[in-house]
Amino acid sequence: MSADLHATIDLYALSKEVKAVDYEPEQFPGAIFRIVEPKAVIILFKNGKMICTGTNTEANIRKVLEFASKVISKYVISLNNPEDEKRMKAEADKKKKAQAAN
Repeated sequence: MSADLHATIDLYALSKEVKAVDYEPEQFPGAIFRIVEPKAVIILFKNGKMICTGTNTEANIRKVLEFASKVISKYVISLNNPEDEKRMKAEADKKKKAQAAN
């Protein structure tokens, strides 16, 4: 299951203050957030996108994402506007198509 917080997250501060979070950017760009109950792992990226794995029910996924969102909210640097993200993605796609045409 994936989710997007539409926010830029300070992964360094999160990993220093929350023991359940490991972050080694020289090895992998995401922080690993291990949740004990319900058991799950969240891979969290600086841009607020996250992947949840290890749970087996939709109810547990909801619990995990709600809990993680509360913890992570203290480390938000800035909010990302979804419309800006769509526009930037469209511009990047146009550039790729133009380069492929050349």
